Amino acid sequence: MKYCYKYWRPSVATDCVIFGFTGKQLKVLLIKRNVEPFKDCWALPGGFLRESDNTAEECALRELKEETDLILTNDRIWQLGVSSEAARDPRTRVISLSFIALVTPSEVKGGDDASDAQWFNLNEIPSLAFDHAKILENAKEALKQKIHFEPIGYDLLGEEFTIPQVQALYESIQGVTYDRRNFARKIQTSGFLIPLDKKASGTAHRPAHLFSCDKELFRENARRLKFETKK
Repeated sequence: MKYCYKYWRPSVATDCVIFGFTGKQLKVLLIKRNVEPFKDCWALPGGFLRESDNTAEECALRELKEETDLILTNDRIWQLGVSSEAARDPRTRVISLSFIALVTPSEVKGGDDASDAQWFNLNEIPSLAFDHAKILENAKEALKQKIHFEPIGYDLLGEEFTIPQVQALYESIQGVTYDRRNFARKIQTSGFLIPLDKKASGTAHRPAHLFSCDKELFRENARRLKFETKK
């Protein structure tokens, strides 16, 4: 049985804020649009919900694959919020659901509606199409809050990491510089880092010790951490 709706229906889209960490810098994945509006402008990966998409998450992951060749699964993304301002898209009324994912940066390439795809340092973001600059700022703020009570940062670091890498990640997300000795002392006595019986390889200087993270202990202890900023 088909239903006929008398109510107006806006378009629905998804946008993806994909963060990657290189060990020194936090980056975000952007695509260069190959169609109007905002042709040749940089934007977040994303697109319109299709009738064949079972969920908004499925749409986001599909668009991400089509536009950047990056493949993720449902458990790697979480919803950031909803953008619904009437004038956010010059074509029609578009309501967008935005999602965040944290990944290790890998090779990407533009496809479908994107002529290019690149990783950008957060301090080198070009002008963005639509309201994507606002969505990105909201995503950065969400990371600042979430890193205090969820072990999201350690998904970016991998199974093994050094203390300088942890500090670089926290500084990239928080946008501050921490005192090195204070940070190292507090993070090592936090109760959730597990020292490993090996050191990092491929370093020119004295190799740093490697650690792993107990994510359950992180959830119990991380909120109590307070680091001193560099004076």
